Amino acid sequence: MSSVLDPIFGNATGTRKPVATPITVAPGDGIGPEITEAVLRILQAAGASIAPEFVEVGERVYRSGNTSGIPEDAWASIDRTGVLLKGPITTPQGGGYKSLNVTMRKTLGLYANVRPCRSWKPVVSSRHPDMDVVIIRENEEDLYAGIEHRQTEDVAQCLKLITRKGSERIIRYAFEYARTQGRQRVTCMVKDNIMKITDGLFHRVFEEVAAEYPQIETNVQIIDFGMANFVHRPESYDVIVLPNLYGDILSDVAAQMTGSVGMGGSINIGNGGALFEAIHGSAPDLPRDVANPSGLLLAGVEMLRHIGQHPVAARVMNAWLATLEDGIHTVDIASEQTEKRVGTREFADAVIERLGRVPESFTAAEAEAPSEPMRLPHLSERSVESATKVLVGVDVFLDWRDGSAEELAARLKAAAPAGGPQLVMITNRGVKVWPQGNPKTLCTDHWRCRFQGNAVTHQQIVALLSSFAEAGLDFIKTEHLYTFDGQAGYSLGQGQ
Repeated sequence: MSSVLDPIFGNATGTRKPVATPITVAPGDGIGPEITEAVLRILQAAGASIAPEFVEVGERVYRSGNTSGIPEDAWASIDRTGVLLKGPITTPQGGGYKSLNVTMRKTLGLYANVRPCRSWKPVVSSRHPDMDVVIIRENEEDLYAGIEHRQTEDVAQCLKLITRKGSERIIRYAFEYARTQGRQRVTCMVKDNIMKITDGLFHRVFEEVAAEYPQIETNVQIIDFGMANFVHRPESYDVIVLPNLYGDILSDVAAQMTGSVGMGGSINIGNGGALFEAIHGSAPDLPRDVANPSGLLLAGVEMLRHIGQHPVAARVMNAWLATLEDGIHTVDIASEQTEKRVGTREFADAVIERLGRVPESFTAAEAEAPSEPMRLPHLSERSVESATKVLVGVDVFLDWRDGSAEELAARLKAAAPAGGPQLVMITNRGVKVWPQGNPKTLCTDHWRCRFQGNAVTHQQIVALLSSFAEAGLDFIKTEHLYTFDGQAGYSLGQGQ
């Protein structure tokens, strides 16, 4: 890659520019170095004014004993530049290795994952030729907070964390993106018919923020219906904003629906910088000089826009579109439209040859920045409003294998101190099994035992747990039950 590692890129004629934007470049593993080289050659030929700092992340760093996959010098470079162009990486198989992407997103506060997913008709074959959607995924919380525990011999849990501030930030980003990019509609997908508190919060915040953007159409869909409808009619969607897990799944599905994951670019952006990458993996078994560099190239185009080099971004984008039109294709998108199948390097050469051209069948990219600048997401005063919080009970989770729900209830009642919160319900895997449980309900060794009372205190809860310890009951977790302005801040058991 030495031919493209100039400290400052010149313009298309080789003239050096006096000012260049520093960026961090991590070529990655597998096909990463070769597609990174191809992308950098194109950017250099197009006149990108960037000063790359090259760092190593990924497999070799993992195998050196760094379980995060990223060394300190890479962190230092990213801190300096605030921009990372990253090739795909390989995470070694086996336990003990952290996800590099998750680590970087959380450490740098990259709360928004933005994935434009569109078809490239008629060049790339797709069942959905009119698809043009942007999926905006919350990137830091939800189940991906990574808080997991094995609590009993039979049960493990993962905590789903949804915050008002995190929800408002990503939802406001989605509306700002739609406003500045001329998008007409924002759809929110959640599962708040089941997860009424967590997904319900995301839904409520969406409605609150949507009221500030009356010019943009809005829609809220239950995630299972929404995904099914999206696969059937993606052209009816414009911008979609989702919590982390749903967004991860939908964005990968959408990328495949465009015709090739090799065409997908991804943006991770937040207060700590911006990360630009292809959505596909490192494909370590793929032969050399075969991979499609388009995904990373489109991420590079978004990077140029991010650092204010819109004319160069348009120049690259239009040359890439002209290359597709001329039938110069890598093997993953080859079809009856293909005039010549090429490898990674020859595809990059073809794009470079077409710099200065505009496409004929595709809409040409615009060289001007959006007339409406994107406002950084701010948090409204609603995010810090206080509510009257009252402790009304506690859920005590037990590891219990010594009998039925009725027998457990008898033990708990006998052990609970008088005058404190009293047992009102027992659930197993979220289903009520006492009182009046159904004998057909499958029970495991993990029991949620709800105690409630009037004016419950922390001291009463401590006394309750102490009595259980003396009775030999193995409590493994507690969750306090609160009301907020008189509204229950906890779910009921299924069947209650």
